[in-house]
Amino acid sequence: MGSIRRLKTKRRTRDLDQVKADLKSPRHLALHKGTKAAEDLPALGTFYCIECAKYFSDSHNLNEHRRGKNHKRRVRMLKEEAHTQKISDAAVGLGADNRRSQLTQDDASNDAMKDVER
Repeated sequence: MGSIRRLKTKRRTRDLDQVKADLKSPRHLALHKGTKAAEDLPALGTFYCIECAKYFSDSHNLNEHRRGKNHKRRVRMLKEEAHTQKISDAAVGLGADNRRSQLTQDDASNDAMKDVER
């Protein structure tokens, strides 16, 4: 069981939010590439797929990768909108409209309690 866990972490690539930041800012990508020594990378880090965060040994392998299913799946996932707190709240019914109606209901119940107390 330990070997399975080790393989999963060995092949782990950058997360989608990190790759989106790479695509938006060339500076962010340069900082990531700067963390690795060029001597340790295939073909000295010349052939790099930004979307998948993988290095390849030559242009043929990079082009074959770009035609593959894994690359296309990753590109499709990058096009999807990231989950935000606003979307999460809307999914459970805590949208802005519901909050307003809940506030008015709370105000109405407070007014009713004040009338009972008088």
